Amino acid sequence: MIKNDLFLRALKGETVDRPPVWMMRQAGRYLPEFMELREKYDFFTRCKTPELASEITVQPIRRYGMDAAILFSDILVIPQAMNIEVEMKPNFGPYLPNPVRDRKGLDNVIIPDIHEELGYVMDAIKATKEKLNDEIPLIGFAGSPWTILCYVVQGQGSKNFDKAKEFCFTQPVLAHELLQKITDTTIAYLKEKVKAGVNAVQVFDSWGGMLSPTDYQEFSWQYINQIIEALKDDAPVIAFGKGCWFALHEMAQSNASALGVDWTCSARNTRYLTGGNITLQGNFDPSRLLSPPAEIKKMVHQMINEFGKDKYIVNLGHGILPNIPLENAKAFIDAVKEYKADR
Repeated sequence: MIKNDLFLRALKGETVDRPPVWMMRQAGRYLPEFMELREKYDFFTRCKTPELASEITVQPIRRYGMDAAILFSDILVIPQAMNIEVEMKPNFGPYLPNPVRDRKGLDNVIIPDIHEELGYVMDAIKATKEKLNDEIPLIGFAGSPWTILCYVVQGQGSKNFDKAKEFCFTQPVLAHELLQKITDTTIAYLKEKVKAGVNAVQVFDSWGGMLSPTDYQEFSWQYINQIIEALKDDAPVIAFGKGCWFALHEMAQSNASALGVDWTCSARNTRYLTGGNITLQGNFDPSRLLSPPAEIKKMVHQMINEFGKDKYIVNLGHGILPNIPLENAKAFIDAVKEYKADR
């Protein structure tokens, strides 16, 4: 049994004294102890070495005591496992030298044996569970099929993912075939993560907001929903679509346990669009962590009051930025833990 199960209770919609708190990308680049490891090991070495991935996962927990840990990994381990080359270039980001843009490229994409290709992730989960010692839950994650397609077709990050969209709109049959392959792989991957010990999973649709509401349903949401349906009996699923406020109504009809929200949609509008019955997660602007700690605490308390303490998980509206002062991250976490005291 998990000793602090606040996060899992919030996912079930139970009444709590205060909402749970964690931060997207909390295991990472704003922490000096992470930077030390980054100096010694390249990105995918950190992902693929269970001792390193588990150590990075628990670093923020030791420092701040969040209510949930999220496994250090990357969404692009999926395309790597699917026979697509992925590099992480310093000061550039992901680079895929052979983007998939035609039938020939698609035929080279495989649905892998998860144990063979991604067994190191399961080992990292087991090592992390040992370190966490059932104190708090562990979250596993994957990118949404659309977000993975964006990188696989574009070949790198982009402001508008024009090549990815062109591929979907000019070769929809190939696009759907690729999306289905990614979906099937992701389902198998997340199921193995749950077997290995994660207590919940989150699907990150980082680039969902690039699509129009109609295209979102066709090229993103239907595949995320397949993942939710496949996992719903195994573990709670959180769906997070950045910039996807327009789809919140449909998303709330799904079997997701919670929906993540970015900072562009107010608590009131989010509750309205989702019908008020589903657990919500978010949505503090990550840049707002640059405000003075006292102001952060005030804003966090206001945010909790607006969302309500139940059916709510305090988080950022996207990943924490590398330039956030340590005491500001602490103010964010502490504000939630102190919430009960100043109701």
